Amino acid sequence: MTAQTVPRGGTARLGAVEGDLLVERNARVDADGKLVVAGEIRCDGTVEFSGPVECRKLRLDDGDATIRGDLLVHEEIEGHDSGLEVTGTLTARSVDVDRRLRIGGAASAETFEVGGRLEGGATLTSQRVAVGGRLALAGKLHANRVETGGVLEVGEVELDRLEVGGLASVRGGSIRTSAEVGGRFRSEAPLTFGSLEVGGIAELAGGSKGGDVEVGGKFSADGNLTFGKMEVGGLGSIGGDGAGESVEVGGKLDVKGSLKVGHRTEVGGSITVGGSLEGTDLEVGGKLEARRAVFARGVEVGGRVATKEGLKAGQLRLGRRAEVTGPLVGGDVRIGVRAKVEDVYGDRIEIDDSAVAHRVAGQQVHLGDSATVDEVVYTVSIELGRNVRTRSPPRKVDALPPFPL
Repeated sequence: MTAQTVPRGGTARLGAVEGDLLVERNARVDADGKLVVAGEIRCDGTVEFSGPVECRKLRLDDGDATIRGDLLVHEEIEGHDSGLEVTGTLTARSVDVDRRLRIGGAASAETFEVGGRLEGGATLTSQRVAVGGRLALAGKLHANRVETGGVLEVGEVELDRLEVGGLASVRGGSIRTSAEVGGRFRSEAPLTFGSLEVGGIAELAGGSKGGDVEVGGKFSADGNLTFGKMEVGGLGSIGGDGAGESVEVGGKLDVKGSLKVGHRTEVGGSITVGGSLEGTDLEVGGKLEARRAVFARGVEVGGRVATKEGLKAGQLRLGRRAEVTGPLVGGDVRIGVRAKVEDVYGDRIEIDDSAVAHRVAGQQVHLGDSATVDEVVYTVSIELGRNVRTRSPPRKVDALPPFPL
């Protein structure tokens, strides 16, 4: 069957076409109710359709096609060096457009591949979406895998996997497996995610829950956050309570509420927690601040410690010239050279040379050379270095006073 042709610059009003339809450059087709083409529509250059269109295949060459209405394509849409705009809904098996794809209504296809920009005013449903430049969608994006080379700005997401080369912004939802963003990622509403990897800056809404978080620069959640492993190269902040498996922050970590970590917490600079800090192991290069901090195994702090209720660990190490406010409690406690602390409670306590403490209560106590302590009580033994100064003589007691925490 020969193809029907709308000549270059011409206008035709069509309803049903039994075979193929060829629309030449700068031509216009007005649908007689609805344009239904049994075969393929081929567009050569820039063309326009007024009204809903249905066909088996749609092929665009060297131009932009505009469809003012709904578009239903039973097989594929191919746009070679072309763009496509559909003011209504778009349904196809697959879409492959070199330039821009713009959709006013809901869109659905097994695959969307767009070389330049994909813009939508409603929802988009697909197995795979790949966009070379920018993906902007006002509604919900429902897909297994989404890849964007440049920028992604969409509403709610329901995805398995997301990969964005530059910037990504979503309005919450779910990314079940992983999200990888080269530059900046933002979720304006709670997001559930399998893992999140961002090269620069990541911002999550409060109430987000997920697996591992890896951010090269700055990470923030503006409310409660549940996570797996957290690795942040620079600054991290949680605007509410945090709960995760492990934390590693290169610079500074701020938590407005409490933070509970199943395993290790490691911060290169400082960590500030408004409530309680709990975990297994803690290493802080600089400053620790919290209402209370309790760790099952070891704690090492290089600089300052400030708590209201105390810091407790199985093994507690304070660095050289450390300054501490609040009680220290541990099984094995060592206070560094020239450190200044308040009350210290433990099974084995070692106060290094020239350190200063208020009250020390332990089973076995060692005070280094030139250490200064206001009061010492012990149950088993005490060792005193040279020139130790105590406000009152050390006392051996049958039982130590109750430990804090």
